[in-house]
This record gives sequence, structure tokens and C-alpha cells, in this order.
Amino acid sequence: MPDPVSSIPNLGPASEAAFARAGITTAQQVRDLGADEAYRRLLLSGSQPHFIGYYVLVMGLQGRPWNDCKGEEKNALRLRFDAIKDGLIGTKEKGRSDLETALRMLGVVERG
Repeated sequence: MPDPVSSIPNLGPASEAAFARAGITTAQQVRDLGADEAYRRLLLSGSQPHFIGYYVLVMGLQGRPWNDCKGEEKNALRLRFDAIKDGLIGTKEKGRSDLETALRMLGVVERG
């Protein structure tokens, strides 16, 4: 049986549920996607952006405690977080719900 998302350090049941809503159900899927793409998919699935949640994920994938993120590293992660969040602005299609737009972007619902 594959390792659950919650097997990644710093991630618990709430993170596991949020990733499941994004179609990500294993720790290996998160690792394969990487922090930025996995977090982008969380946002596309309806999770609200939260910087701490993002850097907790980054630290966890590095096997580090969440509170190990400080100084210049934290500032650099803030720029990455903002870029991910800002990249989603304007992605909602006219006449479509946020969820439907996200599903279409992920290829789950046919475009057209």
C-alpha cells in the first residue's frame, strides 16, 4: 500500500484531505509533483492560499521541521508562493464555477 500524504513530515489529516480533493492521494504523488505544482493543484481544487501551508509543505518534502524556514530562505519561498498564487489570477472561465474551471485546466472535464 502506498504511503499516505500524511507520511510526509509536517503534514497531517487536514493536509491529506485537502490533497485528496485535488486528486493527490499518496506521498509519492506529492514528491513527484514537487512542492510548487502540488500546492498549485491544491489552490485549483479550492483550497485557500496560505503562505505557512506552502512552506510547511516545502520543509516537509525536504524532511525538515516546519519552523526551520527562516530568513532569506523564507523570503525566497514567499516569492515562489506569490508567483504560484498570482499565476491563478484570471484563470476562471466566464460562466463557469471555480471548480469547473480547475477541472478543465487539469484535463478532468473536456474543454470546449
